[in-house]
Amino acid sequence: MPPRSDEPRRDPTTGSRRGPSRAGRGGDPRAGEPGIGGISDARAYTPRGRTIRESGEERAGREERTGQRRTPRAGRSGDPFRPALQVLDGGRAAARGGRREAAPATRAGVVRTVPSRPAWTDDDDEELAPPRRRAGGRAPRRPERPAGRRPSRKPRRPPKLAEPRRRLRLGTMLVLALFVTIGIRLVFLQAVDTPAYAGAGVENRLTRVDLPAPRGAIVDRTGAPLARSVEARYVFADPTQVKDRATTARLLSPLLGVPASELAEKMQRRSLPGGGESQFQYLARGVDIPKAKQIEALDLPGIGTHRDERREVPGGDLAANLVGFVSQDMNGLEGLEARYDDVLQGKDGRRVYEAGQGDLDAPIPGGYSQTTPAKPGSSLVLTIDRDLQYQVQQVLGRRMAQTRGGVGAAVVLDVATGEVLAQASHPSYNAANPGPSRPTDREDAATSFVVDPGSVHKAITFGAALQEGVITPDTVMPIANTITKGDTVFTDTHKAHGRRMTLPGMLAYSSNVGTIQIADKLGRDRLIDYQKRFGLGQPTGEGMPGEASGRLLPADEWSGSSEGSVPIGHSVDATPLQMAAAYATIANDGTYVQPHLIKEVVNGADGKRTPAAAPVTRPVLSPANAAALRRMLEAVTTVEDATGIEAAVPGYRVAGKTGTGFRLVNGVRQPGEVASFIGMAPAEKPRYVIAVFVYDPQGAGGPVATQSFRDMMSFALRHSRVPPAGGPAPKFVVFPG
Repeated sequence: MPPRSDEPRRDPTTGSRRGPSRAGRGGDPRAGEPGIGGISDARAYTPRGRTIRESGEERAGREERTGQRRTPRAGRSGDPFRPALQVLDGGRAAARGGRREAAPATRAGVVRTVPSRPAWTDDDDEELAPPRRRAGGRAPRRPERPAGRRPSRKPRRPPKLAEPRRRLRLGTMLVLALFVTIGIRLVFLQAVDTPAYAGAGVENRLTRVDLPAPRGAIVDRTGAPLARSVEARYVFADPTQVKDRATTARLLSPLLGVPASELAEKMQRRSLPGGGESQFQYLARGVDIPKAKQIEALDLPGIGTHRDERREVPGGDLAANLVGFVSQDMNGLEGLEARYDDVLQGKDGRRVYEAGQGDLDAPIPGGYSQTTPAKPGSSLVLTIDRDLQYQVQQVLGRRMAQTRGGVGAAVVLDVATGEVLAQASHPSYNAANPGPSRPTDREDAATSFVVDPGSVHKAITFGAALQEGVITPDTVMPIANTITKGDTVFTDTHKAHGRRMTLPGMLAYSSNVGTIQIADKLGRDRLIDYQKRFGLGQPTGEGMPGEASGRLLPADEWSGSSEGSVPIGHSVDATPLQMAAAYATIANDGTYVQPHLIKEVVNGADGKRTPAAAPVTRPVLSPANAAALRRMLEAVTTVEDATGIEAAVPGYRVAGKTGTGFRLVNGVRQPGEVASFIGMAPAEKPRYVIAVFVYDPQGAGGPVATQSFRDMMSFALRHSRVPPAGGPAPKFVVFPG
């Protein structure tokens, strides 16, 4: 075999120097079939996407047009696969730097040529995929098959990118949803929430001014004021604004009547428990308006005035123990002021208006404005007669001056109605200035003074016996000088020495023995029953706060001595008002009428008058027995040496009874005695009942009580213009022959 030339064989068809083709005419059975895994397939691909044959044809065309022909050497650098092709085709590489020699024409061996392929079109770019290089060397040759077109391979699709139209639609929907939400919110703000937001804006511009409601007055039955409220001013200090405390206090002291040192101390700066400093301190309350204007004219830094209310008590101590007093904040503290505080207290009003800020702090014309008028408190109309009250207080005070450390009480009742016309206590106080008074001075003795009533209780025993038929007005009984009950001996001051004595005589001389004998016939149970009917053992409900109820001794607690002590008014606890109501029952033809202080209530807003609740009434004695008892009681003020001679009122018939008892404090008997007199006039048809109780630690209160009654009843009858008696008082026989 001749040696193989190193020069690549030239294709007889194209004249190119290429290795033998599988599709050569010389007899490759696979001619016409695209190379599968062969080098021709690799050479058929160029970086520009065209086959080598196409590149060669184009290059040949250019050479013909330009007349230039590239040498194999020149084109060598343009084919990066040439060295590999030469080795695979069995050729030898030419010497470096030299030209390959042409192969002799007679060279034996296989001539491989690359079959011509049709020109590449753009459509083929899509149909043909670039050949893949097989790893691990050349694959074994496949069996020869007829040449045909290789199936096209579609290029791998690039990764799918996001759909822009989808994004656009999604973004549009989000934006629309946002705008819809905003629109709905705007609709709510304009249509639904507008009042709330508008109100919030107005709230910052609103100014509130309280309109104080005046407290109701307390007046007597004629409308004369006993206590009333008047407009005043309070003076206050802002300690953080006061520049000179000493000078400010010195200027205010004469106007307020307060020592400068006290004012300076009030203006001292103080820290609040929660932090910060106090900016308000009262300097004076209830200041008269003229004085307040003088203070305003001083224009002192940190000092101001404002509307206030002052309780004015025109009478000072007049009915002070009844009326009571209030605090600086107009809250009732004692007496009727405390008991009816909810009635007297008004309801403050308020003015709310829209105002500017800063220098424009004034009501805005046409702005929001609402005024809730203040509702003044209702006024109390008492049953008290101011003139009679004054006189009773004067008499009691003058007579009580004869005692030392004594306590006195006086009550005047209208017999027919049960109205309390006067109710006085000693000692008393000035309700306009209650500060210096003692608590005991402010007590109402008529309802809180619990005593052993003593002999004034005998009228109850006689009345019960008359009503039960145990005795009659004509009953005469022998009366011993003493009587023993249990371990106690009871005696009489006026000794009867066993003589027969009439009932008027027993009352005139206040016979203990005769009264106990009548009670023995009556029995304890019936006596207790009549005590209750006459109103003992329970509060009267007059209207005063803290009224005492007294106490009755239950039947099962009676001892042997109780059989003698209870009928004559011992072992019984009662108040002066309770005993006055019992005698008013006798004066009112035997009908009990609840004593009361409140006549009517006057509405502070419209002036409507509402009468007080009707008093409780109940029959106790028959009119005949009541009249008989009244006649017997006249003996007390008419019989010679009777106990109540000093209580007689010239020109009038007076029926009544004296008494001597004890004062009890928390159930403990106090030293001294309680003298009393309860009477009614005119006796033939009583108009008034007056009860006077005097506690004297020295035990000399008898004359004080009787003389006080006389003076009080005399004034009451003249004050009411009650005509004198039409005839003389009846003549009584004490010891019938």
